[in-house]
Amino acid sequence: MSIVLSLTPFAVFFALMRLHSPVVGFVAAFAASAALCVYERVRGRSVKILEIGSLLLFGFLLAYTGLAAPVWTVATVRLAVDLGLLAIVLVSLAIRLPFTLQYARETVPEQFWAMPVFMAANRAISWVWAGAFAALVAADAFAEWVPAVPLWVDVAGSVAALVVAVWFSRWYPGVVRRRALAAAGAPV
Repeated sequence: MSIVLSLTPFAVFFALMRLHSPVVGFVAAFAASAALCVYERVRGRSVKILEIGSLLLFGFLLAYTGLAAPVWTVATVRLAVDLGLLAIVLVSLAIRLPFTLQYARETVPEQFWAMPVFMAANRAISWVWAGAFAALVAADAFAEWVPAVPLWVDVAGSVAALVVAVWFSRWYPGVVRRRALAAAGAPV
C-alpha cells in the first residue's frame, strides 16, 4: 500500500468536514482508517504506523468531540487533525521506525533492509513528510489566528507541501540507488 492511500482517511475527513460537519468527518475518517487496517490484515500485510495512528487520532477526536462538545472552526479542526498527523510521523522518527519504512519494505528486497543507507533514506523521506505536515499546521494556525490570511492561502500552502512530499518520496529513492551503484562501481 502507498503512503498516499494510507492518507485516505485524512482526505475523507477534510471533504466531509467541509460538506457536513467535523463529527461526520471524524466518523467517516475513523471508519476509513479501520477499513484500511482490516484490508492490510486480510491481505496478509502488516498494519502500518500511519494507519494505526490515524485510527487512534480520529477515534480520540471523535470521543473528545462527543464528550467535550468543542466548537470547531474549519481552521481549528484542521489544526487538530494536522497536529495529530505530524505527531504520528514525529513519534515514528523518535522510536527509530520512520513511518515510510513499512512502505519501503513492501517494494525493496529484504537483503537491503539492514543497510544503513536504506534506513537513512527512510529517515530523510519521513523528515520531508514531517516538514510537509508542519507546513500544514503552520498554515492552519495562520488561518485561525491571523484573520488577514484568507482560507485559500491555507489550502494552497497545504497542497504545495503535500505535492513536495509526494514528489520527494518518489524522487529520492532513485537518487539513493544511483549513489549506491556508483559507490559500488556498477554502471549507473
